[in-house]
Amino acid sequence: MSNDLIVNVSPDEVSIALLREKELVELNREKNNYAFNVGDYYLAKVSRVIPNLNAAFIDVGYEKDAFLHYLDLGPDIRSLNKYVQETISGKQKTSNLMYFKYEEEIRKDGKIGDILKAGNYVLVKIAKEPISQKGPRLSCEMALPGRHIVLVPFSDKVSVSSKIREASERDRLKKIMQSILPKNFGAILRTAAENLSLEEIEKDLNELKDRWESMHKMISQGKAPSKVLGEKNRTTTMLRDMVNKNFTFENIHVNDPKYFGDIKEYVHRTFPDKEKDVKLFNGRVPIFEHFGITRQIKSLFGKQVPMKSGAYLIIEHTEALHVIDVNSGNNVKSSESQEASALAVNLEAAMEIGRQLRLRDMGGIIVVDFIDMYRMEHKKILFKKMREVMKEDKAKHNVLPPSKIGLIQITRERVRPQINIEVNEVCPSCKGTGKVGPTVVIIDEIEIKLNNLCKDPKVKTPLQLLVHPYVDAYIKKTTGGFFSKKSTYKDWLKKYGNKFTIEPRDAFQFLEYRFMDPTGEEVL
Repeated sequence: MSNDLIVNVSPDEVSIALLREKELVELNREKNNYAFNVGDYYLAKVSRVIPNLNAAFIDVGYEKDAFLHYLDLGPDIRSLNKYVQETISGKQKTSNLMYFKYEEEIRKDGKIGDILKAGNYVLVKIAKEPISQKGPRLSCEMALPGRHIVLVPFSDKVSVSSKIREASERDRLKKIMQSILPKNFGAILRTAAENLSLEEIEKDLNELKDRWESMHKMISQGKAPSKVLGEKNRTTTMLRDMVNKNFTFENIHVNDPKYFGDIKEYVHRTFPDKEKDVKLFNGRVPIFEHFGITRQIKSLFGKQVPMKSGAYLIIEHTEALHVIDVNSGNNVKSSESQEASALAVNLEAAMEIGRQLRLRDMGGIIVVDFIDMYRMEHKKILFKKMREVMKEDKAKHNVLPPSKIGLIQITRERVRPQINIEVNEVCPSCKGTGKVGPTVVIIDEIEIKLNNLCKDPKVKTPLQLLVHPYVDAYIKKTTGGFFSKKSTYKDWLKKYGNKFTIEPRDAFQFLEYRFMDPTGEEVL
């Protein structure tokens, strides 16, 4: 099964699409000026403690204070606070914990007021990004994730992923880890560590120790609130979390030289045999359009989501939950009974729903109204299918059995805002008025503007004319065939020579067109 990562870097954001057999299955969008990502560490300041909530509000630099509950402090919060204070004061001059003395662990039923006071400095991790009107949700449990291991400061425990089941392999990995771990550090061996050599595990450990050292230097400056450790970018985070023995990528296409260099460097360090598969995209067509992603986004992010059989989903969102309704549409086969037809549509819908939850990063409570079925064995088949589909989802989730009225409820962890993409567009021709000029004069209108631009000495050429594919075909072919005597394109070439080119754009409305200069700026 082929997997390709497509990275689209624009001035405002970075979008990362995962294609599986050319089908869009995951989409991540990150604003370039957005600072609060899950897993980032901040040196922050306690704004106020709320005893009634057994929680504190923390200033991390966001417009609203972040929320930290007592249960998210972690058992070693006293040791962590001591480390932070001594690092800022200069007593803890190294990131090494060899001579660091642990403090007593806190009780699970304790009070946050006994641990934190207003004005205290505290080291926190973003557990949930700001969502809606809420600030970030925080945690103080330290864990630095690598590709093969997770490094846990202020601990001496070594654990192995439960997905590694062979006892001898689990024991081997534990012994390797215990032999190389520095004092007062614990570790979790991830699934990707299975069958790895000592050298490969130690390489990952050394990279994590370097990150811990980097964080120590940032804390020592004592600036709060400030980010002290973060991922280089979300693309490398996705690669680290996705690529293992069960997942490999065929290609990573990037349209930005800087990101291309960063990703290639990361791939070279972690899986050098795949470095050649990182490719810089230089095409004139936008990268998402080139790989058919734009069209899939327009199809998949609307309120109504079509399926191949002719059935479709209706997806509605509220503040508290998401509701998905399954409709059979025109998927009616006279050769099948109503029950068999309902089962077939429901199984297809289960596949698409799992995909939609990952694509939109929908979290919280999801209620699915499948087509009614009466046979109990069919309901069991559907429930089993829904659970199998959700196994691919890395977010924590739970699928409940069908209710008496046939609803299936899914709970899914929400750690960042849901991806919302507006697929309905304001018509560029009528500007939302509902009225447009006569379509028969669109070619004349384009030529008049082309003529004026080509004669303007201030306009850089060659110009690139972007139009809807139908308009592109009309200009180039018309009724007499491509480059025939009746071809409008041929006439324009005679008049303006090589001062322009024409490119189709799938994302354009029918009468939309734009002129771009050689630098990619629109010429108005």
